[in-house]
Amino acid sequence: MRIGELSRATGASTRSLRYYENQGLLSSDRRPNGYREYGEEAVRQVAFIQDLYRAGLPSQIIRDILPCTAPTPPPGECTQLLTRVRQVRDELARQEQQIAQRREMLDRYLAGTATPAGLGGQPRR
Repeated sequence: MRIGELSRATGASTRSLRYYENQGLLSSDRRPNGYREYGEEAVRQVAFIQDLYRAGLPSQIIRDILPCTAPTPPPGECTQLLTRVRQVRDELARQEQQIAQRREMLDRYLAGTATPAGLGGQPRR
């Protein structure tokens, strides 16, 4: 299928598909006229790539993950990759906690139950 067909099948823009190819996440064959030709498996692969991007993974890790989803994954590399994915997940959890703490502080300021540190005095009531 050509790039426009893949775009319609996946909902990904042609620009995104070219980016995925540039990042080594997706491959195509070139026709003599220069058009890209994608196999049927590209639909599944693009959906998977989009899911991983939405999960917050960078291109580098996605590029490493893709071979592990092949029918015969490379030996050994996928185990190490799981460790990297867990690190990304743990970093997201840390960021979520930090955002929650910031939101709580803003809620206290807005409710008048907290004052900026160092200004002394009692919170407004």
